[in-house]
Amino acid sequence: MDKKPKLLAPTLPTSWLDVLLTCESEGLLPDLLAELEGHDIETMLSDWRAWARPDQLPPETSQTGLPWTVWLVLGGRGAGKTRTGAEWVRGLALGKPPFADRPVTRLALVGETQNDVREVMIEGVSGLLSVHTREERPLWQPARRRLEWPNGAVAHAFSAEDPESLRGPQFEAAWLDEIGKWRLAEEAFDQLQFGLRLGERPRQTVTTTPRPTPLLKRLIADPATALTRSKTKDNIFHLAPAFLDAVVKRYAGTRLGRQELDGEMIEERQDALWSRAGIEALRFRAEVPPLVRIVVAIDPPASSGKRSDACGIVAAGIGPDGTVYVLEDASLERAPPSAWASKALALYRRLEADALVVETNQGGEMAEAVLRQVDSNVPITPVKATRGKALRAEPVAHLYEQGRVRHAGVFPELEDEMCDFGPTDKGFGLSSGRSPDRMDALVWAISALALGARGTPRVRAL
Repeated sequence: MDKKPKLLAPTLPTSWLDVLLTCESEGLLPDLLAELEGHDIETMLSDWRAWARPDQLPPETSQTGLPWTVWLVLGGRGAGKTRTGAEWVRGLALGKPPFADRPVTRLALVGETQNDVREVMIEGVSGLLSVHTREERPLWQPARRRLEWPNGAVAHAFSAEDPESLRGPQFEAAWLDEIGKWRLAEEAFDQLQFGLRLGERPRQTVTTTPRPTPLLKRLIADPATALTRSKTKDNIFHLAPAFLDAVVKRYAGTRLGRQELDGEMIEERQDALWSRAGIEALRFRAEVPPLVRIVVAIDPPASSGKRSDACGIVAAGIGPDGTVYVLEDASLERAPPSAWASKALALYRRLEADALVVETNQGGEMAEAVLRQVDSNVPITPVKATRGKALRAEPVAHLYEQGRVRHAGVFPELEDEMCDFGPTDKGFGLSSGRSPDRMDALVWAISALALGARGTPRVRAL
């Protein structure tokens, strides 16, 4: 070609993504790729707006529509949090939209330790030195613990293990990494806030795998916080297949997996009837042995509509040795009677269950009638609550403690309710005040299989 494609003219669009998309639409993409030189390729690959996921770009406002002061990036392992933080700092230091309209010249980098700041935030594979082009790249001065850009912007490195080192310096912006595991999180964070006093709008980005720490809970609840979430699988194209096979498949859905892979905040109540560790220790990953009896338990809502409770639907079976296996949680949120009845009956048929166990205290007659309308021959065992939820649940929790109940799979929503069921101001319940419908169905299923009328263990089958 005698001349370069027109999209390489001085009037380029603002993003290389625009260049590529426009060339593709006009049939010029092969010409563009053929004409690109080394500098052009490096510039294109470093255009973060062209390659970032939406959750890796700074939101315009906080979760309440206000300008944000904290951008909280919660993500799983390998989800791209470090790259997000490094690109944000790069955009600020160089004054690149949408990060900044002018260079931000005084920045702080805070990690759990000085080694973490250096090995992950600065020199890491996704760290600051790797995300810049050669012309932009800052000079790292380890002895002075600072990065200096060619335009004069400076970032200082700090360890959260030494909160006092944050006294005195002042900044326009800060990047805080893995704050969920800082030992002195409150002290280090507080000292940093006093130093964020330069510029028109001091702000900070926090990149971390979530843990239920007081500081993280406070930041999530803060109206001035902008919150984005990401999962490990969102970054699948940049992860080794062996990692996905060995780690993701093993831990997906478990407490550890939900925290470390899905970036969820997993709460743990010390006074709950069940513990996540206890459930995890008894999780059954092999093929379930032959069962002598299977039931599908239903805890129907008292009403239907937008404000109705969920319909708890849980299947379980008991083996010849008396071990109960929780097989499936098929509960439905705010579903009409016809929907949850069809779901329960479909599960009953698929598992070739022996009976449907239906709680009859609230809407029980209606529930049985709805089920009969769908299948008039299905065996239904009605059960009526004569004691409170805690008294019904405690014998079942004791079976877990004895190792007599195992989860044949992972049931995140059900396990959340179990590990959040404990004392409240109004007796036993969930901390949110919602009805533990999934847990109720679980209790009915296990009680029907393994407990007598008064909650005493049945004699084990021989």
